[in-house]
Amino acid sequence: MATTLPTAPTPAKVSRATAGARWRKLNLPAGLAGWIWLAVIIIPIYYIVVTSFKSQAGYFSQNPLAIPSEPTLDNYKMVLSNDFGRYFLNSVIVTLGATVPAVVFSFMAAFAIVRGHGAFLKSVNGLFLMGLAIPLQATIIPVYLMIIKMNLYDSLLALVLPSIAFAIPLTVLILSNFIRDVPNELFESMRLDGCSEWQTMWRLALPLTKPAIVTVAIYNGLGVWNGFLLPLILTQSPELRVLPLALWTFQGQYSVNIPAVLASVVLTTLPILVLYVLGRRQLLSGLTAGFSK
Repeated sequence: MATTLPTAPTPAKVSRATAGARWRKLNLPAGLAGWIWLAVIIIPIYYIVVTSFKSQAGYFSQNPLAIPSEPTLDNYKMVLSNDFGRYFLNSVIVTLGATVPAVVFSFMAAFAIVRGHGAFLKSVNGLFLMGLAIPLQATIIPVYLMIIKMNLYDSLLALVLPSIAFAIPLTVLILSNFIRDVPNELFESMRLDGCSEWQTMWRLALPLTKPAIVTVAIYNGLGVWNGFLLPLILTQSPELRVLPLALWTFQGQYSVNIPAVLASVVLTTLPILVLYVLGRRQLLSGLTAGFSK
């Protein structure tokens, strides 16, 4: 009696089976939600950039999302001619003056909390954690009174000091988690080589926590750069305005030059975009590492 051997599937059947398996694995609701979220992000950016190239008359006569029929750079010229350089320099001074000291102090505090012992350091760590529960808006009146008492009102230093204070708690928390992930054997080897705690902090902990430092520096710098409440409350001189307050320059008593405002928004965003492009690798590694335990 003859037996029939099973025939091997043809390449066409294999390809159809593979395509069917891939189709069954597709998550259509998740894909649709992803496209919707992409549109939610892209459309406002597109609107800002397109409107910044419109004239004020064209803004009211055209569709808000339409490409300008006669694009113009007058809005950017107007922004740059209205002391934009001074406002930009003020923002740079305040951002660097707040971010650099906050990151350096937080790094040293995090190292002491992780490597140190004793009830005092635990209480200090608890104090920093309590700072995470206090929003800036709830302390604006005490901060205003302290700035007045120190004779710092209407100065850039009045913006720097509170920004440092509010950046420290979260920065200490993030850097502490990164330093805890450094193997203890490395610290012991540095101690056996005769290094002091100070040398260990700068020669070992600092290079290994570089992704976290870049992450918190960009995060804190972005918060200070876009800060509006502190400059609004603690300064009043036009020459001390930072970029968020500079938007008031294009607001009249009865109207607002919206294309010029959006051109100012574009110019204000460019430094942050450049900073992200330069530090994106460190930022991504800092956001995905340091919390393995």
